[in-house]
Amino acid sequence: MTFASVPRSSGREERGPRRRGALVPTLVVLAVVAAVVLALAQVWTEIRWYEQLGFTDVLIREWTTRGVLFVIGFLVMGAAVWLNLHLAYSRRQIYPPTTPEERNLDRYRESIEPLRRLIMFGAPVVLGLFAGASFSGMWRSVLTFLNQEPFGATDPQFGIDIGFFVFTLPVVRSIVSFLMTVVFLSAVAAIITHYLYGGVSLAPRQQRVSTAARVHLSILAAVFVLLIALSYWLDQYSLLVGDNGRFSGASYADINAVLPAKLILAGIALIVVVLFVVTAFRGSWTLPAAGIAVMIVSALVVGTAYPAMIQRFQVDPNAISAESRYIQRNIDATRAAYGLQDVQSETYSATTEAEAGQLREYSESTASIRLLDPNIVSPTFNQLQQSRQYYGFADVLAVDRYEIDGESRDTVIAVRELNLDGLAPEQRSWINDHTVYTHGFGVVAAYGNTTGPDGRPAFFQQGIPSVGELGDYQPRVYFGQQMPTYSIVGAPEGADPWELDYPDDDAANSYEPTTYSGDGGPTIGSFFEKLLYALKFGDTQIMFSDRVTDESQILYDRDPHERVAKAAPYLTLDNRAYPAVVDNDDDSSTPKQLVWIVDAYTTTNDYPYSARESLEEATTDTIVQAQGGNASVGALPEQVNYIRNSVKAVVNAYDGSVTLYEWDQEDPILDTWQNVFPGHITPTSEISGDLMSHLRYPEDLFKVQRTLLSEYHVTNPSTFYSGSDEWNLPTDPTTNTGELQPPYYLSMQMPDQEDARFSLTSSFIPGGQTDRNILTGFLAVDSETGDSAGEVREGYGQMRLLELPSDITVPGPGQVQNNFNSNPQISSALNLLSQGNSEVTHGNLLTLPIGGGLLYVQPVYVQSSAGTSYPLLRRVLVSFGEEIGFASTLDEALDQVFGGDSGAETGETDVPTEEGQPEDEQPEEGAEEPGGTTEVPAEAQQRLNEALAAAQEAMVEANEARTSGDWAAYGEAQQRLQEAIDEALAAEEEIAAAEGSGGETPTDQPTEG
Repeated sequence: MTFASVPRSSGREERGPRRRGALVPTLVVLAVVAAVVLALAQVWTEIRWYEQLGFTDVLIREWTTRGVLFVIGFLVMGAAVWLNLHLAYSRRQIYPPTTPEERNLDRYRESIEPLRRLIMFGAPVVLGLFAGASFSGMWRSVLTFLNQEPFGATDPQFGIDIGFFVFTLPVVRSIVSFLMTVVFLSAVAAIITHYLYGGVSLAPRQQRVSTAARVHLSILAAVFVLLIALSYWLDQYSLLVGDNGRFSGASYADINAVLPAKLILAGIALIVVVLFVVTAFRGSWTLPAAGIAVMIVSALVVGTAYPAMIQRFQVDPNAISAESRYIQRNIDATRAAYGLQDVQSETYSATTEAEAGQLREYSESTASIRLLDPNIVSPTFNQLQQSRQYYGFADVLAVDRYEIDGESRDTVIAVRELNLDGLAPEQRSWINDHTVYTHGFGVVAAYGNTTGPDGRPAFFQQGIPSVGELGDYQPRVYFGQQMPTYSIVGAPEGADPWELDYPDDDAANSYEPTTYSGDGGPTIGSFFEKLLYALKFGDTQIMFSDRVTDESQILYDRDPHERVAKAAPYLTLDNRAYPAVVDNDDDSSTPKQLVWIVDAYTTTNDYPYSARESLEEATTDTIVQAQGGNASVGALPEQVNYIRNSVKAVVNAYDGSVTLYEWDQEDPILDTWQNVFPGHITPTSEISGDLMSHLRYPEDLFKVQRTLLSEYHVTNPSTFYSGSDEWNLPTDPTTNTGELQPPYYLSMQMPDQEDARFSLTSSFIPGGQTDRNILTGFLAVDSETGDSAGEVREGYGQMRLLELPSDITVPGPGQVQNNFNSNPQISSALNLLSQGNSEVTHGNLLTLPIGGGLLYVQPVYVQSSAGTSYPLLRRVLVSFGEEIGFASTLDEALDQVFGGDSGAETGETDVPTEEGQPEDEQPEEGAEEPGGTTEVPAEAQQRLNEALAAAQEAMVEANEARTSGDWAAYGEAQQRLQEAIDEALAAEEEIAAAEGSGGETPTDQPTEG
């Protein structure tokens, strides 16, 4: 036998069967292990974070509820689809095909048969996964439904507790919608299966339905129509939380036409259900088909045409009388749902005439007028108090009040946070970014109603180490709004690694090392923990760095908003988190702490008859835009029709601990969530007196309320329907963005108050499409929460609305700003201030109801347009009626408006001298006190006024000469302009020198000028 004659197969048989390669199974195992580890990197690290914060049960309750709902949704959908596929297949008819259609279906069945088992089980699993994921998203609604508390108030139509609409109705409607989807998909699966296997034939002249298919599909149709009937029945309650266009809630046509129609349609649907059940046993589709036709016609006639006719022929011609009852329901419900039912409204016949001494009785208000604009002075804080390039302040600072020498003072305060962007590129490394530069340091605070030398803020807390009126506190800021994604901190005492703290002033180029001793994050010492966190943050350095020790903690999710949102995922959070230095308790021996305070809200969109409002639209203004847009987090609905400031959340800036204080003790939604998470909310009684004094009325809630009040200040249904007294919120006149003017915090005294209170204020202008910017209303809410006694102050949250009569014309913010900008003397002065490399910025335009009218005050800042640039307060603008004042101090500007002597006392010189802040010199003998001026400034002021007038005249002549081409005249005008500018600048320097030597008093006792 030759070699060629040997069969090739015999050689393979001698070597034995070839082994299957192990590569594919190995790759599968590795992929599974990688997926498990990656999942652990997210799941286990999340558990560790919650465990460290003390809110583990929040995560467990959310995950378990989601898991249970997912399983329910998966099983209901998957089981229903599988059961219907199985029933349809098991009851198929088996007979040889006799028609072309049956032969075509036979070929389809043959091609599908190899995949039949996969489809029978795969389709239900896939649909079940989608259904489970969707159903698990209802976890908040389900938990509140199961743990609901009554509202103690009923709706005006059915007399049912409002809790039914808020907690029960949304869940029931979601379940009905889910079941309708399940039945519909099951019916589709059953019809396709019956069709493929001959149970349903659509062939021409041979249309038939087998008995099994008829019974099966009839039962499915009966269940589906039964769910439609239930949906119609629920629609009657949903009418109360709907919106008919003109107002929210059910209208006349809804109650008298739509509601009966829904009940009629529900009854018809129940009859159709019976007809489908009969069809399952009697074999005729005629009756249910007729029933479906009646349902459709009824839906068009009874459900659509009849209400439209009632609206067109009965309501529209008599709209006010027909809708008044329902509009009143809407007004009452809206004011109750937004906390507006107790607004004190009064007609304010504001005077526009200014007289000498008019403000003498309002000294407490004028002494508290805030001149420091927290939206402008951040660059000034950075230049004067940043200390090192790796620190920085927020773009928008916070307004608070602190007790200084027994007197409450409005304050602009900022946290010196970590800013790694300030480091040079060569300083950026993993070690520096995550283990050396780990925290900010201290706060900087300045008086709100005065300035220091050259218009800079008058700081009463400053420097590193932090010194000033606030005393000793923990200044290190590990949790804030500008922190790195994560930092690794903590080491044994005196051991490496150390963290950079603050410069040691006693040693050149030396820094104080420190190490974190708090409990702010999970430990990260073991190899397993390092691995998980390296995967979580995508950073292998965590695993291999020797700076990660057994004592190390990893700090992440460090923004106060983010921490509160994770600890209480059922709350909607205010845009602003503001800092405060407070005592932890009422024991003065306990060190103070730096904390972040976040206002939190409970909301719903299902309060009957209440108007809906978009949180994003209502809370967006120029401040929010300056912060980079709306930053509300947490359980943020698109729209709400009920809101309560139910929780004050406090985040410790050193250890990141979160404390949720109950604030609204009568909110049923918060009570419901306390049933879900017992022990998470700390009672109001445990708020320390010092912390209580720094709480305030929340900004976003006030924005929503003022938006609603622009329409719902009207309580008469007829006036409301006509819209004749609607208001608008003014746009911010200091910018060109078109965004709304923000509300302002300041201490002020409303006409019916005996003393000045820390308040949040806003103004209103006429509504509609008019461009007329006059004042129609002024709103202020008492934001004085309490004092060192720890009790909520009586009157906190009281809203006072001043409505101006239509026969009185008081300039609105836009008009006032236009008057400021168009005044020849002011514009000339500001043009001079902006000459060369300077820029002029208008600060916030404050409105105060004092002197029997409305007083506007606006600080004016000047800064360099090139090089080192930061704004300094140089001028103050004041307006009352048609009178305008413009001077270097508020006191002088008020005197200009009020006949040379306003009678007011301002807080501009009422500044206690602090260590590190130079004390102003005493006034020279013969010089006037701060209320007036010395002879030299008076003469210099006269020269300044004359120079400004000459400059204005020269500019006009120069423009005319340039237009006519008379260049000789143009050159002469330019020369006179330059001489006028030189004279004005000389007068400015003389005034500034006089003010620095004798124009201010170093004591904190106000003086009469």
